Amino acid sequence: MKVNIKGPIISNSEAWIYEWFGIEATSPNSVNKVLESAKGEDVEVEINSGGGSVFAGSEIYTALKSYQGNVTVRIVGLAASAASVIAMAGKKIIMSPTAQMMVHNVSSYAEGDYRSMEHTAEVLKSANNTIANAYRIKTGKTQEELLSLMDSETWMTAEKAKELGFIDEVMFENDIQLVASTDYSGMLPLEVINKIRNTIKNPINSEKNESDILMAKFNYLKLKGDVKHEV
Repeated sequence: MKVNIKGPIISNSEAWIYEWFGIEATSPNSVNKVLESAKGEDVEVEINSGGGSVFAGSEIYTALKSYQGNVTVRIVGLAASAASVIAMAGKKIIMSPTAQMMVHNVSSYAEGDYRSMEHTAEVLKSANNTIANAYRIKTGKTQEELLSLMDSETWMTAEKAKELGFIDEVMFENDIQLVASTDYSGMLPLEVINKIRNTIKNPINSEKNESDILMAKFNYLKLKGDVKHEV
């Protein structure tokens, strides 16, 4: 049984929006459905994701780590940010020689006075420590070592990831290594999520209104910069 971790890591409540736009994404529910169907049989987790929601990633990691059957993780493209945390759930982690892994600090947006900013900073530090726990369990490195790697936004080739203990094996070890990377997670901007929530009802579960759909898609393209002027 295969579990695909592809595209941005998103919350269950946002999954219908990505589905509606036809954007490949991964939510905890989509993973749990496969695990339930597998019924304890061995599963293979295939990852190509730039990351996304910390909490959705944590839920997926926990589900895979708690699964009764054997879990093998195969990183075939990118395992960055929250996706690298999910990768740590594998009993065996295998990485393509053309893939990359990236670990970094949690980021967020905040507004308010200095007290709000200081509070947000503490929340982010706490989140960094919880993420580092997943890396520590796999690699055996100290929390300080891992937090330092995260501070530096560390990108790893398959060989480097193996050297540091993040993976167990490199695919096709005798082949030439070619690595490509990207820093785009593919997550929809928050403005798009909120615009759709405020404009239309969930189109997956209700009848679509053509004018609402066209307006929502126009606003999405406008926010992306593909639409330069009002029409």
